[in-house]
Amino acid sequence: QFFVFCHGLLQLSQLLVSGYLKSSISTIERRYGFSSQTSGLLASFNEVGNTLLIVLVSYFGSRVHRPRLIGCGAILVSLAGFLMSLPHFITGPYEYDQSVASTSSNTTDLCQPGAPAAWANLSAGSCTPLASRENREVLLVMFVAQALLGIGGVPIQPFGISYIDDFASERNSPLYLGILFSVTVIGPGVAFMLGSAMLRFYVDIDKAVAAEVQLTNKDPRWVGAWWLGFLVAASLVALSALPYFFFPREMPKEVGEGFPVVLLRNLRHPVYLLVVLAQVNISAMVAGLATFMGKFLERQFSLTASLANMIIGAVNIPGAMVGIVVGGAILKRFQMSLRQCSALCVLGMLLCLLGAFPLLFLGCPTQKVAGVTYWDSSGLGHHDLECNAQCHCPEKGFNPVCGSNGVEYTSPCSAGCRNVHINANNSVLNYTECSCIPGPGLARPGTCGTGCSHLFVPFVVLSCLAGILASMSHTPSFMLILRSIQPEDKSFAVGIQFMLLRVLAWMPGPVLYGSAIDTTCILWERRCDRRAACRYYDNTLFRHRYLGLQFFFEVGAF
Repeated sequence: QFFVFCHGLLQLSQLLVSGYLKSSISTIERRYGFSSQTSGLLASFNEVGNTLLIVLVSYFGSRVHRPRLIGCGAILVSLAGFLMSLPHFITGPYEYDQSVASTSSNTTDLCQPGAPAAWANLSAGSCTPLASRENREVLLVMFVAQALLGIGGVPIQPFGISYIDDFASERNSPLYLGILFSVTVIGPGVAFMLGSAMLRFYVDIDKAVAAEVQLTNKDPRWVGAWWLGFLVAASLVALSALPYFFFPREMPKEVGEGFPVVLLRNLRHPVYLLVVLAQVNISAMVAGLATFMGKFLERQFSLTASLANMIIGAVNIPGAMVGIVVGGAILKRFQMSLRQCSALCVLGMLLCLLGAFPLLFLGCPTQKVAGVTYWDSSGLGHHDLECNAQCHCPEKGFNPVCGSNGVEYTSPCSAGCRNVHINANNSVLNYTECSCIPGPGLARPGTCGTGCSHLFVPFVVLSCLAGILASMSHTPSFMLILRSIQPEDKSFAVGIQFMLLRVLAWMPGPVLYGSAIDTTCILWERRCDRRAACRYYDNTLFRHRYLGLQFFFEVGAF
């Protein structure tokens, strides 16, 4: 029982490390200028190290000192967590365009008719050879950390499960494994909650003086302390790794037949293959959802990153847990045959499809952004607006303001604002004398938002419902696999199943979703003449491609 407790703790903290990355992905994109394709690849890169080793490990499982290997794996995972936060400490502080000259730089992004020179250094200064080298180092460190995370995670689940199954009584084993499976579902939920808590702090909380930071966490330039969560999670993993070095080895049972024979026997089994294919579709959907759902909610409903994580951690993931439990309960209550199991899976997916379809239509178009999604009657582009022609605005300035006419401008300069009013606490109150904004010529800092808040609750309710229905097929599909293959192949078949899920779903899933999201971008930030993070998406396309992909996989599973 103590081993089960330790293993639950370890799995929880391991999932904290891998899940936390998904909760802070939109923040990391913004901080280091990654496209969604890059961050999707990063998020799925831990599966690479994992996949290469998982089958061998499942096969040699009984010939090694399992607890000690689990401990070593956990140490690797903890190291990976610390590595993930390293980029924060090796790069300089986060820089963004400011309206108020700070002590470190005396440039501002207001409209200054007489001073093109001040602008030139703002746009050129940020692209030194150092900056592009820094960016490569950050990517390298993060990819190495993700690979390590995958390799370290290999022994944890298979060895833990087989160790428990070998030494627990027949009666208690399902209970213990059930506890562990529920932990693996809670893990990501806790990770998103952790993300929600950490992203409320400013990224350079350890480097910057509070007075220097003029951003609130609602600002589109805000970057939260994404690295803090990795330190917390990695420390937890290191702590839960310790007991494993003191568990006994105990004598395991021997296994018979060779590796290739068992492999072929399972892959030729039609029920096994079809169920695994259905699970591949569901997993591909979940992988994309988990990685980019936060980003989607942020853009579509103008939420802060912190609130988006809160919703996912407190609503969507518990919903999935309810589904898994309900599916299991129905199985137990009605003692279902294999055919009934498959009928339950089909029914769950069909209802899920009905719930998910309306989601495609719940959303709003992108807000009007001058020169990006909206041109005024003169029909001129963003930098040629006569109203700000004498301002000499830089191409890459980004500090969105919302005009009193309901149009958003990419910077105070592009709105032609000449004056800024500041609060007592050094944050911007509003901008005045904006030549591009008709009427009083006022603008407030921050984006105008998508005006979509009324659709937010129906969206969350429906997506949670679809999640519950889809996850009802989780337990019955596992039962289909476990009961349709030969008993002695069980652990191996589950090993191959996890491997296929990784290769066909968890690895390509986030990259596919990230690439699809990138195609809907309408304004890219540029860093050193390369495309960096996306400033504005076409929200309608974003919704259709992102949720359409999800719907496609649901149909596939069905």
